[in-house]
Amino acid sequence: MLERVNTDLNTFEGNTLEEVYEKASQSLNCSITNLEIEIIQAPSKGFLGFFVKKAIITAKIKIPIVKKTFSKIQSHETSGDTLASRLKTLNEEKNQEKINVPKMVKQIQKEKLFDEFYSSQAKETYNEPLIKSNNNELIKNISKELNNLFSFLCYDIDPIQVDIIDEGKTVYIEFSGADCALLIGKEGYRYKALSYILFNWINEKYNMMLRLEVAQFLSNQESAILAYLNPVIETIKKEGYFKTKILDGILVHIALSKLREEFPDKYVAVKTTQKGEKYILVNEYRK
Repeated sequence: MLERVNTDLNTFEGNTLEEVYEKASQSLNCSITNLEIEIIQAPSKGFLGFFVKKAIITAKIKIPIVKKTFSKIQSHETSGDTLASRLKTLNEEKNQEKINVPKMVKQIQKEKLFDEFYSSQAKETYNEPLIKSNNNELIKNISKELNNLFSFLCYDIDPIQVDIIDEGKTVYIEFSGADCALLIGKEGYRYKALSYILFNWINEKYNMMLRLEVAQFLSNQESAILAYLNPVIETIKKEGYFKTKILDGILVHIALSKLREEFPDKYVAVKTTQKGEKYILVNEYRK
């Protein structure tokens, strides 16, 4: 059976506030911190024995103290167990709903955009363009879309030149003008990003490859990688095996094309390290 302590307002009087606080605490059988106290009159020593005032307060318990019998405690625990069971059931239902929700497809990684460039197959294959038209119409359409898009840039660039090369398999895009070098960026990071974007668009819409030239950047890269490959080619001819240094961006495609051209009967493929870095492996085919 529940027994509630009396919380009625009580008045206490004493010479000091400390004294009346102690009286209230003892009378109501609780800590001073659990009392709601209102000071009716503050104490005063007066003057020459006159105008002496005592401390007067009213006090009541802030939180009722409830005493429970053992049977009631057991009843409360049983109720708590029931509540816990209900919460557990509710959580299981929510988890079941989450399991039934289809998972979102992961975002395509940027490096995947050049999978056509970095194919590990021995021979590259090309399909017919998805849009059936002659080269002049394709050039006109691509040129119009590109120039409209890049007209919003604040850079001073000339009209973008577009051509179809490699027997209709590749779209050639060339940027020129006073500010076109700004599209390259430090260590070519802007060129690489621009290549990813344009290749993704060209390959998806027209099913064609891309050759992007910005302020002779591609030509310079080709010259540099070919200079690197010349001694590599001689080493492969002697030893039949080689693993290139780590290559980045368009350099992978340039080196891959050159090595496959030089060694059509060998296994030439792009490999990826644990860090995601790419290199080219040249070896004999395993029988």
